[in-house]
Amino acid sequence: MCGVFGVYAPERDVARLTYFGLFSLQHRGQESAGIAVSEEGRLTALRDLGLVTQVFDEQKLHGLRGQVAIGHTRYSTTGSSDWTNAQPLVQHGKRRTVALGHNGNLVNADAVREELRAEGASLRGTSDSEVIAALIANAEAPLDEAIAAAMRRLEGAYSVVALSEGTLVAFRDPHGFRPLVLGRIHDDWVVASETCALDLVGAEFVREVDRGELVLVDGDGMRSVRAVDPSPTGALCIFEFFYLARPDTRLAGIEVHGARVRMGERLAHEAPAEADLVLPIPDSGTPAAIGFSRALGIPFSEGLIKNRYIGRTFIQPDQELRRQGVRLKFNPLAEVAGKRLVVVDDSIVRGNTTRAIVKMLFDAGAAEVHVRISSPPVIGQCFYGIDLADPEEMVAAGKTVDEVRDSIGATSLAYLSHEGLVEATLRPESDLCRACLTRRYPTEVPAEYAKLRFEATSRA
Repeated sequence: MCGVFGVYAPERDVARLTYFGLFSLQHRGQESAGIAVSEEGRLTALRDLGLVTQVFDEQKLHGLRGQVAIGHTRYSTTGSSDWTNAQPLVQHGKRRTVALGHNGNLVNADAVREELRAEGASLRGTSDSEVIAALIANAEAPLDEAIAAAMRRLEGAYSVVALSEGTLVAFRDPHGFRPLVLGRIHDDWVVASETCALDLVGAEFVREVDRGELVLVDGDGMRSVRAVDPSPTGALCIFEFFYLARPDTRLAGIEVHGARVRMGERLAHEAPAEADLVLPIPDSGTPAAIGFSRALGIPFSEGLIKNRYIGRTFIQPDQELRRQGVRLKFNPLAEVAGKRLVVVDDSIVRGNTTRAIVKMLFDAGAAEVHVRISSPPVIGQCFYGIDLADPEEMVAAGKTVDEVRDSIGATSLAYLSHEGLVEATLRPESDLCRACLTRRYPTEVPAEYAKLRFEATSRA
């Protein structure tokens, strides 16, 4: 997951622009946030645990001065959720200092990390992102060649922004797992995980950073380097389309909201239900619920009210509130009583939330609860940057649809077909990674994988 943002704008308040860019990317990571700036080549970074609004205030932004800035919001997939792994990371190497923010997950981080240690590199954190920064910081070659060489050693998913030598850098893996876009504010350049961040800061979308491309921006302008050859087929993450990306973002030229509405329409044709109301599980289930409602002419209702301030909290609920569980986040409206309901969500992973919501609706007096999911069953682990459960924890792995329905307590359950999902994206199947739904991976993946494996190594 994670969100990255960067801007080269000598006459603008780059820290403030980055703050607002990160604010629009908050959905991509809520564990930590950070901004690094470069003023005439001198790097300053501020990062901490928490949301963007918890980490930064006017005083802190005022202290971040420079011509160029990068920012990051983190949702960890490798490395623990502590300050050491907050980004942008700052790596002081033999040749240069690098500040770096990474969205994605490397599948060969273990091997490269051991090689770096053997070469004498200093590694203090436990994330795979540190590996990328160390490769660049310790290379003797010029900056562009150092990054290109690093990219050739990396395997897996990486959409990266970095600062070094007063230069804004952005690069993307040859498969294009994670989105990365390029924009302009007049003569100034901006890079971001999603187009919604460009919209918020008033930047015009120019194009996507290409697969295997390296972009560098400095006082001489922007230049592009074909650092590694792109994969013959793309692998843009399908999870971005049905869950992760913001609805107002465009992925590969396709508006996400429209794709999700089409998912709901197709789902209605594949698995209709006789019902009185269609309810989304907000927020990611809302567009598909709209499409389902439109296709069958069943009234749409909010039905479930979401507490949008629940996100990340540093205050833990007491034991009684923990027993209430999902009510911390959702509460049903009285109109569900006596109604036959269709409840639409984007996915089921462990099944705990869906099970609790179904029970809540029956407790509120619903006559029937038909669950419809706008994606196929999630059955495979993601090695490319989505923090999914282990397969043994996934409710659909090894179970039939009827067994999952029994597990969550629904009147009926149906998923969108693989064909329906791909068609809704308006992208060819060959452009998409669907490994979490098929267990067919675009790269070699580790035989053993653990999010906290580098912590175990550091303690040994």
